[in-house]
Amino acid sequence: MPPLKHWTLGDSRGSRELRWPVSGTPMGDTMELRHLRTFRVVARTLNFTHAAAELHYAQSSVTEQVQALEAELGSVLFDRANRRLTAAGERLVGYADQVLALVEEAKAAVDEDRGEPEGDLVIGALETLCTHWVPPLLNTYRTRWPRVRLSLKEGGRGELYHAVRQSEMDVCFTFGPGPQDPTLASRTLGSEPLVVIVPDGHPLTGKGELHEEELKGIGFLATPQGCGFREMLDRLDGPVVDTEVGSLAALGRCVAAGMGCGLVPAMVDHPGAVAVPLAGHSTALTMTWRRRDERKPSVAALLAATAVTA
Repeated sequence: MPPLKHWTLGDSRGSRELRWPVSGTPMGDTMELRHLRTFRVVARTLNFTHAAAELHYAQSSVTEQVQALEAELGSVLFDRANRRLTAAGERLVGYADQVLALVEEAKAAVDEDRGEPEGDLVIGALETLCTHWVPPLLNTYRTRWPRVRLSLKEGGRGELYHAVRQSEMDVCFTFGPGPQDPTLASRTLGSEPLVVIVPDGHPLTGKGELHEEELKGIGFLATPQGCGFREMLDRLDGPVVDTEVGSLAALGRCVAAGMGCGLVPAMVDHPGAVAVPLAGHSTALTMTWRRRDERKPSVAALLAATAVTA
């Protein structure tokens, strides 16, 4: 059996080191956490330029960090010519996720006794929620916990859940029920009424309220399959989807132009279209986070804040 030695992961800021014994490997004695963080972003984007922009590094710095990691491991991690991970790179992704998650968990445990949360909190949300619902929450949070650095990112529902799973985001806000994933937890913060938006002058504009049976055979615009807003529409019995559009903003403009009707949460902007409430229909507003991060001070503070408002 090869002799045991210590593998040390050092924080690039020089403030922390994690050491544990591992069996003989071709690695050197020290690997910087920033190299693993950079590798994880490049592995996700498969693009050094995009990774550099996301990390706010020069592209040359990203290249140097990946090369340093490859030299440390003695393996090529990226097939540059075909822009994909090598077999070694694929294997490292899972270990990088575990190491970085463990580091965050350790930092959270150490920070528990400090009292006031600090550090980074990355929040994701659907575009509609980023525009209409999240800003007041973040303003209240920042006022209460000014030492936490907030970052807000937009994305589709599937993208947001994936980012939370991969520790690229701490929490996300979406419409509809939370994901069925034992590593994640969700909380319903409220509900948002659904409305049918129709072109000005459409026969439905005279209705004070619509019922589902009144939508039978009416042409609707919809977002693509897999989108949460499309699922809301598909659960109705009656509307006919005759046009797909890529976003709610485009959907609203197409409705205003007279192309058909649409189903959206009431908070969505729809200039030029008329909104008619759909009786008995609403969608949940949901917050999702990683269960293992519930003790992280910045996440715990947000959970406490949303528990008060839910």
